[in-house]
Amino acid sequence: MIADDEPAARRGVRQLLAAFPEFVVAGECRNGAEVLAALETSTPDVLFLDIQMPGIDGFEVIRRRTVERMPAVVFLTAFDQFAIRAFETEALDYLVKPVSEARFAATIKRLQKRLRPSSRSSSVRDETIVVTTTRGATVLHLNEIEWIEAAGNYSKLWVGTRSYFLRESLQVLEERVQQHGFIRAHRRALVRLDGVRELRRTRAGASFAILGSGVRVPISRRRVTAFSAAVRQLGAAAAE
Repeated sequence: MIADDEPAARRGVRQLLAAFPEFVVAGECRNGAEVLAALETSTPDVLFLDIQMPGIDGFEVIRRRTVERMPAVVFLTAFDQFAIRAFETEALDYLVKPVSEARFAATIKRLQKRLRPSSRSSSVRDETIVVTTTRGATVLHLNEIEWIEAAGNYSKLWVGTRSYFLRESLQVLEERVQQHGFIRAHRRALVRLDGVRELRRTRAGASFAILGSGVRVPISRRRVTAFSAAVRQLGAAAAE
């Protein structure tokens, strides 16, 4: 279901969805009142929801309906300042207009994962981290972050070759991300296991992980055995 007071925005979502035939548009709404009425008579799996709409806005829709009774929500808005509030409502994603095809495809991938039968009953949601940049709030999904390094009282989050600072120490952040596949490579670095492309060892015996972006992260001698075992275990699980 698509909810936006601008016809052009609704049409844009339809056009982007055309590349994903497994998704069918169940209906369109122009305001929050129409969304609430539609959710009483239909049960869409996904709701693309604008925030600023006439009368009842997107947040008020969720407040009245309650988070528990909402489908998977993808906020679609022209403003980035509502990102933190959006994820407090347990939204699956937050798209800022205009949305690129690549960014939309990433959202669809997360939706497909959420909507798998085995995933619907899962209590673990797609974890996100909100960071502040010079352009405002940016939402990072943990499956986008390749590795994290310590930067004093901050943590530096790497998405490919681009980095973001988070005002949280690596030690504190580790408690949040370790259940999502991150493991210590050395004292100052955490690596997402499923982002490891290869493990190598130098002639001098030093070990390092090569990530999908090509970045090489050293692995300390005291952690190399556990790190290697975790990578092998993940590979074996994926092969089953």
